[in-house]
Amino acid sequence: MSPTPPASALRPRLPTPLQQVTDPRFEARGVRLLLKRDDRIHPDLPGNKYRKLVLNLERARAAGHGTLLTFGGAYSNHLRATAAAGRLLGFATVGVVRGDELADRPLNASLAQCAADGMRLHFVDRSAYRQKADPAVLAALRRRTATEDAYVIPEGGSNALAVQGCTPLGAELRGHTDVAAVACGTGGTLAGLAAGLAPGQRALGIPVLKGGFLGPEIAGLQRSAFGAPGTNWTLDDRFHCGGYARTTDELTAFADDFEQRHGLPVERVYVAKLLYALTALSEEGAFAPGTTVTAVITGTPPD
Repeated sequence: MSPTPPASALRPRLPTPLQQVTDPRFEARGVRLLLKRDDRIHPDLPGNKYRKLVLNLERARAAGHGTLLTFGGAYSNHLRATAAAGRLLGFATVGVVRGDELADRPLNASLAQCAADGMRLHFVDRSAYRQKADPAVLAALRRRTATEDAYVIPEGGSNALAVQGCTPLGAELRGHTDVAAVACGTGGTLAGLAAGLAPGQRALGIPVLKGGFLGPEIAGLQRSAFGAPGTNWTLDDRFHCGGYARTTDELTAFADDFEQRHGLPVERVYVAKLLYALTALSEEGAFAPGTTVTAVITGTPPD
């Protein structure tokens, strides 16, 4: 008997719920705000992490790989999700972590959870980490971690299979929204979300890193997944608040206020910047009266 496919074994909650939010800052502009609660898709692989991993997990299992090798920073949700998937599906997992200085410190809560789920952590210096896509560097990492036969998943999980795995997210929003917005790290979720939307709908990405480099990355991901990039998505780079995992007093106050108004725990690295951006854009008049805007909630704060 063949093993149960990962999508069935993980038992995701699909489609994820849509929640309407009554917020005077949007109502004053005639804009309707919905939350796509992708954070409820799976308790251990929330939101886009499940969607980006599931087809990669199926490919790894079909090809007979017993180990997953992937990459991330010290607070990577992707590393946590991959470690959890390994525990649930019987894969060994190895995480290459950016920052060799971290090896001499106590593990933070995120990396401790990875270790608890069985992930073997391998710390590399930031220079080597930046070159991880170089075939020679990757081969050396494989030898050092004894993962020559492992299935490799890129940082953030973003590859053609991940993009295809996120396409159903857009399909679930057909007929429900005019604009579907998501916070972006590596861009894979936006690439798939946009591809799944119906004609006339559009996708909006809010990068959480500064640098303005994501546009070509997303176009490249769509090209690798579908043969050509789409034209129904845009990015707004103004709301990174200084860079990845960085914040401002204004963003913190906004997130605290949103939690109190709506009873929704707001994850601070991605979701807070997304909701802050949509609120600012609504107040700027970026959305025409009568527009329905949906924020994709990709995760919740750690316990």
